[in-house]
Formats: sequence, structure tokens, C-alpha cells
Amino acid sequence: MQRLFKREKTLRLRAKRIATLQRGGPCGNPSSGAPGSLTPDGKESYVSVGSLFFRSCLAVTLGVLLGLTPATCSDVPGSRPNMLLLMADDLGIGDVGCYGNSTIRTPNIDRLAEEGVMLTQHISAASVCTPSRAAFLTGRYPVRSGMVSSNGYRVLQWAGVSGGLPTNETTFAKILQDKGYATGLIGKWHLGLNCESSSDHCHHPLQHGFGRFYGMPFSMMGDCAGWELSEKRAALERRLSLCFHAVALAALTLAAGKLTRLAPVPWTPLLCSAVLAILLFTAARFLGTLIVHADCFLMRDHSVTEQPMRFQRTTSLLLEEVASFLKRNKQRAFLLLVSFLHVHTPLVTTEHFLGKSLHGLYGDNVEEMDWMVGQILDTLDKEGLTNNTLVYFTSDNGGSLESQHGNRQYGGWNGIYRGGKGMGGWEGGIRVPGIFRWPGVLPAGRVIHEPTSLMDVFPTVVQLGGGQVPQDRVIDGRDLLPLLVGTAQHSDHEILLHYCETFLHAARWHQRDGGRVWKLHYMTPEFQPAGAGACYGRGVCPCFGDKVTHHDPPLLFDLSRDPSESYVLTPATEPLFYAVVGRIQQAVETHQRGLSPVPLQLDGLHNIWKPWLQPCCGRFPLCWCHREHD
Repeated sequence: MQRLFKREKTLRLRAKRIATLQRGGPCGNPSSGAPGSLTPDGKESYVSVGSLFFRSCLAVTLGVLLGLTPATCSDVPGSRPNMLLLMADDLGIGDVGCYGNSTIRTPNIDRLAEEGVMLTQHISAASVCTPSRAAFLTGRYPVRSGMVSSNGYRVLQWAGVSGGLPTNETTFAKILQDKGYATGLIGKWHLGLNCESSSDHCHHPLQHGFGRFYGMPFSMMGDCAGWELSEKRAALERRLSLCFHAVALAALTLAAGKLTRLAPVPWTPLLCSAVLAILLFTAARFLGTLIVHADCFLMRDHSVTEQPMRFQRTTSLLLEEVASFLKRNKQRAFLLLVSFLHVHTPLVTTEHFLGKSLHGLYGDNVEEMDWMVGQILDTLDKEGLTNNTLVYFTSDNGGSLESQHGNRQYGGWNGIYRGGKGMGGWEGGIRVPGIFRWPGVLPAGRVIHEPTSLMDVFPTVVQLGGGQVPQDRVIDGRDLLPLLVGTAQHSDHEILLHYCETFLHAARWHQRDGGRVWKLHYMTPEFQPAGAGACYGRGVCPCFGDKVTHHDPPLLFDLSRDPSESYVLTPATEPLFYAVVGRIQQAVETHQRGLSPVPLQLDGLHNIWKPWLQPCCGRFPLCWCHREHD
């Protein structure tokens, strides 16, 4: 009897805590004594004491009768949770053990899933990094903030460009910083740095709510290591070489005319063309070195500390910085975003992990990243932070299928899902891992198949941290907490849209009453060669142009029965075809009417290299330093 009484008391306490959590209590809102809570539309709703008592009693009764163990708040009284957000770069959903991979070892990520909640239909807002990360931080489709392009340059091309996350966008870091959280970003940024000078830092992480920044303001790429797979060096070298030959031919022609006196050529155009030819030759010859110094460097807050990077020690430097941040802020609430440089090419891997996996260098790099996750989780344990820290793991987009050279594959595997990175609508490019762990609050081992989005992290962490979701703009993300703890059966997303640059490629509809998820493709890239599953030879599939097919009527798939998008439904095979197409089209039109014109940060002059914006630790162009040992 004493045990039963003790168990009933425990269940009663847990039910009370979860009810408090749902209405913005100690774990979700520092002002837990306030009379009301925020509804999804941001308005304050007042709940009677009787109503709260009834809900608590109902929760306890269900817990006792059904043997349930509702999630509870942290055991630290009156505290708000810490937030540790882990984001991989270009990781395929099929590369992780808990998502079905049996040959790449990811025990630490798998442990997060075992101890927390795993989302199987977690969708990024874009299939490439810059727009996806912008949406993640702001909770808004990137087309709303202008973090997209319309000309094929789908990510920021250089560190020294003027494009970036606009200053009028609000990130979850900014809101939590204003609520007293210690905030930090360690790793990749790739959302811009400067606007008008190399020191204005208008797009810098510190300008967007992160109190500390250490990492790579741009992005890892093959060109950083002079790799066989090149993102821009090879193409730029070809263009410069063509220009050099054209100008050199013109200079030789003018010189021949001058020397033979067949043409009255002035010296000025002759000398100018000769000088230009020399400059073009020099630029082509040293372009690789320029890229390494211009893009591949580390910053601590506003200061460049290593230019170019010494890759073999980057992993240890990042881990040291994570441990330092956690130790320094363990006595206060913190938000830390660890944005891994793994597993983007050139797959820089330390010697200890080389040759250890069954999948070559890519598998080695994934296993090293998993080890890094384990090191970070161990630090949480050692500092006594585990039980009061919400940990989230994801990837910015799917694995890159085109990252291959010869017979070697250097990109990720997207499991059963069609397509990959850069493909606007196909599942392989946008369906990513999504794992949440919060001991004592989120039920361990829970798996959720509802549609969710990376944009949902914004309202979820904002409200858990005691902040308020902005009311002066459209927020496309939805609070995940009710779904994670099990008090809601369905996702708040009915429609999710899938853009490729400014072009809407696809949309999905979650038909809750029928338990089905429908997906329309308005346009799809043409795979090369024909019959392949990617755009091999291009680096990434296009969003528009003659290599993109427009579908009228759209391609329709039932993801709940065909997650691989293998069977196109037609009016002849699906009785609900026109009803589904009409419902999704209605939602698309409503969405597009709500869009406001904004400057596109990845278009035109915003996305070309400007020497006066180039971060440099010396006097430009002598950008060289290694200050990390100081």
C-alpha cells in the first residue's frame, strides 16, 4: 500500500508539472505566476483556477488508470531549461543508425534518440544551407526574409559579400538573449558578415543575438583544401583562362599591327591589354590561394584568429570552445548552437578516424562527428547540466548525391527518400534527422511520424525560454512541445511549402482526418544522365530553366503510403486527385498573397566579392595569421 501511495503521489506530482509546463510554468516561462498564457496567435488567454484543477485531476486520473508516466519539468526549481542545438552540415537522414543505417556507427546520436524523441518527417525549409539556416534561426520561410536568389546563386558565394541575414530579422537567439540567456554560436555561420565596410559586422552572429561566436563565418568547401571536388575555383579558373587567352590574343594582334605598321595602333590600348592579360593570368594562377585566404578562416567574435585555417586542429579547437562555454555558463540559463563543419566536403577528418568506417572518407567523417556529439554530451554530464538541458540534433539539408569523383562517393545517403541536396522538392534533399532530448520532460524512445519543420525550433525554444513569439511578422514555425510531450496527437502544420530559390517546387498537405500526407510537385529538375537519381556533372540541380520540367497537372504522391515518391497518382488512380490538388492550391495562393517584396540577399551585387568587405587579420591583401596558440 505504501508503494502504491508513493507511486500515486509521484504521478500526481508529474501530472501537475506537465500541466504547468503546458501553460508556460517554471520550465517554460519565468513569469509562471502571471494570470494568463500565450495562445498560438500570440494573444493572452486567461484560464480559471477551476479549469486548471480539472485538467490536473484529469491528467492524474488517466495516468493512474492507464499506467502512463507523463513528462515532468526539470528538478531544478524555478529554472528555465538550457538549450543545446546541434546542427550537421549536409548529413543524409540515411547516414544515422537510429534512422536505419546499420553500417555507419553513430552510437552517440542514437543514444539521443533512445533517451528522447525522434521525428521521422522533419523537414528543412530549403535543400541548401544558407536559406535553410536562415529559416531555422528566424522561424520563417527564407523567401520572406529575402535569403534566397532568383539567378542560380543559391547560397552566399564569398565571405566578403554584402548579402546576409537582414538586420530587421529576429532570431530565437536574440529573443532569449533579451530574456537573460547566455547565447553562443560555435562552428559554421554562412549568413553574411558585412554590409559597407569590413568592420561594420551588420550580418555577424553577434548582431543577431549570439553573445559569443567562434567558428567559420563562411562554409567548409572542397576549395578550402584544394580538393578534387571544387565548388567555385575550377569554374572561375576556366573563365579567367578564357578571358586571359582572349585578351592576350588581342594584345598580340595589336602588337603585331604596331610592329609591322600595318595598323596605326596607339600605345595606350596595347599596354592596357598587355597589363590586363598579365593580371588575368596571375589571377587564374593564384585563384586557389586567394579563395583559401578569403573564405577559409576562423573568427572569435569580431576578430579573425586563424587565416587560413589549419584543418587538422579545427575539430579540437571547436570542442574546446564548446566545453569552455558550457563550463563558463553552467550557473545560468544558456543557448548554445553548435553548427558542425562536418560532413561537408572536403570531409576534413582527424587521423584517428581515417580508414575506420565501411564507407570511405565520408563514413569516417560521419563517425568523427558522432564522436564529437559524444564529447559534448559527456561535458554536459560532467558539469551536471544534462537533466536541465534540452538537446536537439538535426542537419541543415539532405546529403549531396553529386559529391562524387570517379567511383568514390563523398556525399551522404538519404535512405529510401528520392533526391538529395539542392533538389527543391524531392524528400531526399529536405527530410532530415530531428531528435530532441530533455530528461524527465520528454518521454524516452518516443517516435513521431507527424510533419514537422526546422522552423518549429524558433517558437519552441522561444516559449520555453520565457520569450514571446513576434507578433509583427508571419512566423511559419509551430511550437513542438505539445507534440513532443504527447499532449497533442497531431502536428500544427497542415501545409508545408518547398521552395527552390524563389520558385515554389512542391507543397505537402497533412490531411489529419484521413491520416494521410499528400505532396504535389509543380516542377522538378531533370536528372542527368537520364534515369539517374541526381544531376551528375552539375554540382547541384537547377531551380529553373530548360533543365527543369513544369508539371500541369502537378505530380501527386501519397507520402503516408509512398514515402519514396515512386508512384505518381493520377485522376484515374486516385479518386481524391482533384480535391487534393484544389486544397493545396488554395493554401498556396493564400500563402503567396501574404508575401511582401523584399531585397533578395543572394542576388546580383549582394552576392559578389567586394575586396573592401573582406575580413582580414592583416593589411589587405596580406591576410595571414595564426593566433589560436596565443
